[in-house]
Amino acid sequence: MSAILPDPSASLLDRIKTSLVGLKMPRAIEVVDRCVARLDHGEITALEAIEQLLLEELTFRENRRIKTALVMGRLGTIKTLAGFDFSFQPSLDKARVLALAELNFVERCEVVHLLGPPGTGKSHLATALGVEAVKAGKSVYFIPLADLIGALAKAEREGSLRERIRFYCRPALLIVDEIGYLPVVPGGGNLFFQLVNARYEKGAMILTSNRGFAEWGEIFGSPVVATALLDRLLHHAIVVQIEGSSYRLRRHADLLPELVRPISSRTLPGPADPKRRGRPPKYGGADRQAA
Repeated sequence: MSAILPDPSASLLDRIKTSLVGLKMPRAIEVVDRCVARLDHGEITALEAIEQLLLEELTFRENRRIKTALVMGRLGTIKTLAGFDFSFQPSLDKARVLALAELNFVERCEVVHLLGPPGTGKSHLATALGVEAVKAGKSVYFIPLADLIGALAKAEREGSLRERIRFYCRPALLIVDEIGYLPVVPGGGNLFFQLVNARYEKGAMILTSNRGFAEWGEIFGSPVVATALLDRLLHHAIVVQIEGSSYRLRRHADLLPELVRPISSRTLPGPADPKRRGRPPKYGGADRQAA
């Protein structure tokens, strides 16, 4: 389809607008009247008016690109590093996380492991790093482990496993969330291994888990599969361990059962009164603190 050429008999501004339509510059069309008005009032020069038009259009297109990439990468809930409360997780090295945001690990095809109890910010950090990668023009895909294995199992049943693995190998950064939260279906560990093996030293990954590596044999139902996975996932790896309580439950810690309440929020008894005589209380003193 040929472009619509400006009508020579139209005004100069109308001809410019027609050209902008032909060039598919919607944002420039919206601001051209304002630019011309500022130019007529002597607020900007002709070159500055051109620069403003181009900058508005470039910004519009970049924002649209980022928005589309976030949707395609399943990064629907946007999290940022600026929105992460580092003060709530003092065990986390902020400088190290900000260094990850420089995305050198993506260039080196490394694996970042974010490990810690539920609610400590693993998914937030993984998503935020994914957003930074999208902004830098890198392809990203985010998926929970259960969904990933479900998709691979479905592809295997339909005879399209190779194509599905190839699909998950395309992004420069693959984020696999919630390893260890849900049981892995029989054979799921083998499917995940095939994907990990296909991406090994070819694409970066971020993995989040609430379980330590020693428990991966239990997670995937086979110590052999777990060993093969970790052999590749820890070869070029960055491990970030987060120690702390749940950010989501910070305002309701007093409602949790004593045994699952974060240590920092438990009310532990003080030392026994040295002046007290007689039999010590049945559940008091050091025995209770050690429980």
